[in-house]
Order: sequence, then structure tokens, then C-alpha cells
Amino acid sequence: MPQIEAFRGLRYDLGHVGSLSDVIAPPYDVIGPELQDDLYQRHPANVIRLILNREEPGDDEKHDRYTRAARFLKNWQAEGVLQADPDPAVYVYHQVFSYGGQEFTRRGFMARMKLERFGEGTIYPHEETHAAAKADRLRLITACRANLSQIFGIYPDADSNAQSLLEATVIGVAPLEATDHLGIVHRLWPVSDVQVISQLAAAMGPKPMFVADGHHRYETACNYRDQLAAENDLPPQHPANYVMTMCVGMNDPGMIVLPTHRLFRGLPTMTASELVAKLDGAFETQDAGEGAAQAHPVWESIELENDQHELAFFTTKDQRWTRAQLNEQGMRRMAEIAGDHSSDWQGQGVSILHRLAIETLLGGQDLPKPKYVHLVEEVVDALKTGDTDGEPFPLAALVMPATLKHIRQISEHGERMPAKSTYFFPKLLSGLVVNPLV
Repeated sequence: MPQIEAFRGLRYDLGHVGSLSDVIAPPYDVIGPELQDDLYQRHPANVIRLILNREEPGDDEKHDRYTRAARFLKNWQAEGVLQADPDPAVYVYHQVFSYGGQEFTRRGFMARMKLERFGEGTIYPHEETHAAAKADRLRLITACRANLSQIFGIYPDADSNAQSLLEATVIGVAPLEATDHLGIVHRLWPVSDVQVISQLAAAMGPKPMFVADGHHRYETACNYRDQLAAENDLPPQHPANYVMTMCVGMNDPGMIVLPTHRLFRGLPTMTASELVAKLDGAFETQDAGEGAAQAHPVWESIELENDQHELAFFTTKDQRWTRAQLNEQGMRRMAEIAGDHSSDWQGQGVSILHRLAIETLLGGQDLPKPKYVHLVEEVVDALKTGDTDGEPFPLAALVMPATLKHIRQISEHGERMPAKSTYFFPKLLSGLVVNPLV
């Protein structure tokens, strides 16, 4: 069972930094060079200097971006820029945002959660991870000895009993508030009432927890714990046995999962007719129009039908869109080539796209990482401008996102989806709370 506890978080002292909006940042893995520069310039104590410090000339094994981050963290605490809360707390966290012309509020709370290796308890992953990203995060957590960003966990709670305990506590209390670079409003309330926290822990205990975002950070937290345990005995209550986690009920109306469309690299260029010939037998195909901008009506139709078995491809060679619907023969072929996975996994759009269409039918083994985008307009722009070197992407694909139900089913099977199967919008902020591990 997930063990949820309060902790004494480190938080920015507004007397030192002024506006909280100036010192927060999105997660490190969605920050490009331009946004990194902007965050550096926004405030000398912006959390970017911790979560994604710049590389500098003269860096070596003893002095690099990880040791600089650790030095900033230490200095900010000594100077009072970051201060520890007087009492252990959980942190109610709301995000107010617009999507599809509607306003939503996603409600959750941050706490520390007892670590357990995936497959050994009731904390489940749903996506694959990469060794390089985990090595990077391990160097950072080892240098800073803190969770600088929370992982994102979701849990079943149809009646919102756990969150309701906290919402009743913060009614009428003014929150801390920050607005990010996308205009999303983030609100935070520390809750230190021992009785409320005890009731919350009891309510959360029987529930499974599914990692929605932050798989690399979760596995890194486990690796860091094991690293410390190998050096010295680690008492059960040592903070390194826990990881800072944002917990959100799966039925929360603010749970939005966006698609992650792909622009592929490394494939040979082909026309729509050549693509159709390769997909023949596994997909029913139809021409869907010409030109990159045709992506908008194509996606609108696919999204309306809400069918994981339908994909859309753009062949750059002839600038045409092709819709592809998995047929019964394709389902049988998918079952053959993915027999080591459940039927739930086999039926996911991203699984069908990668395992069947790209790897098997198009022969795209060991391709360079695709360009991942979430908005159709981003697909259109990338098709018009090409890759970073100006070369056109040979193939693009529109694919439906996994649902929360799919995530739970596949996670409980002990399986993981292909990378970038989900994109939870909006992202959680870094810099609202830091969880020290000392």
C-alpha cells in the first residue's frame, strides 16, 4: 500500500524573492534552451539553477552543473531564500487552466511517499524509462540530496474522499499563488493539522498509485536510496526512503491527457501509395487530403471517433495524409508480434503505431528518437520547417492518447507502454516545494 506522510518542505521566502511566479519553472524535461535562458534571466534564485543548471566552460568532474546546483541550494538555505516549514505538512496544490475553451481546476496534494521498487507493491509505472536520463537525475540528487521536483501519481478515488479531507481544511485560507509561462495559475496551501494528515494517510493506504509522470525521477529516487543503504544502514524513517509525490484522484475533472504525435527520423522517404502498399493487409486505408495543414480536419475527425485503432500518416515526399484503420488481420498480426504483451497493451494506439506499423511493416528498427509534439499546429509547423538541420521529416503520425483506464489496466498487468504514450496537461511546477533528503 502507498505510505503517505507529511514532511518539512523547503519553500521560497517571498520577502527575499518577491513574486513566486519569478522563481518557479516547469519540469526539467520540457525546458528547451530558449526557456532555460528566459528562466535564468527572470530571477537570480529561479529554481532552474537547481533542476537544470547550465553547462559552463571549464566544467570538470569536481565542478559542474550538478555541484553548482548543490551550491545554490546550500547558499539559498543559508541566506534564508529557501526556508524549512516549521512543522511537517502536506501541500494542497491546485492548477487552474483552460483547455478546449473550458476552464478546469486540477486538485491534488503533495506528500512524501514511501519508495518501493516497481513490481514489489502497489505503486505502478506505465511507461518505459531510459538509462541516460536516470544517470543524469542520479548525479543531481546525489549532489543536492533533495527532491527538487515532485513525481506525479494518480490513484482511484471515485468519491474524492482523500482530497475532500484537505479541501475542507483550506476553505477560506488564502493560498500562495504563482502563474507560469503558459498563463496557468498554481495555488498552494500547506496543511499541518496532525489529525487531518492521519486521516489522509488512512484513506490513501488501501489505494494503488500509478506514476503518471516522473518515472525517471521515481526510479532515480529508488537508486539513490539503494546507494545510501549500500554505504550505511538506512533507518526506516530516513527521508531517502521516500519521494515527494503529487497525488491526484483519477476522477478529478482536471485530469487531461493530451496526445503525443510523432515526426519520424531515419525512415526512407515514401509516397502515400508506397506507404499504403506496406500497410496493406493490416490496415484499411483512405486518402485524407494534401498539405501539412490538412492535419487539422484529419485529427478533428479521428479525435471525434475516439478509436485507438486509427492512425493518420503524412508522407512528406508527396505531401499527403493517409488514414489507417487497424483491421482484423492487423489485430492477429499484432497478437503474433507482441505476444509477450496483454491484449490491452496490443490495442493501444501508440503500441500499434510503433510495434506494428513502424517497426514491423515499415522496417523502422533502431530509428533515431522521433520529434514528439502535442498540438496539431506543432505537427503542421514542424512539417513546414523540417528538422533542426532543415531536413524534412520523412513521415509524421497522429495517434490517440492512452486514457486513464488504459493506464491502470496496463500498469496492473505489470507492463509499460512505449515512451511518450501520455502527456498529462498541465505540467506540475518545480520550485513550489523542495523535499530535503537529509
